[in-house]
Amino acid sequence: MGNKKTFRCVIADDQCKGCGRCVKACPLGLLEMGSKLNVMSFPFVHSKEGCTGCSACYYNCPEPGAITIVEEINEEEK
Repeated sequence: MGNKKTFRCVIADDQCKGCGRCVKACPLGLLEMGSKLNVMSFPFVHSKEGCTGCSACYYNCPEPGAITIVEEINEEEK
C-alpha cells in the first residue's frame, strides 16, 4: 500500500490523424510525432514512459477512441 500509481498513454495507431494536439497538450512532453504512417497515411503519435494519468492528451484529441489512459497494475499489490 502507499505505492505510487503509474499510467500509460495508449494511442490507437489506426485512429490517430496526426494533428499533434495531444503532443502540445502533454505537460511532461511525453508524446511525439512519429515518422511512420498509419493505414490512412497519417503520421501517428508515440508515447514515452512517465505518464501521470492527467488525461490532457485525451481531452485535447478530436478523434474519439484514439487515446486511452490505462492505469498500470502492479502484480505485487494484488
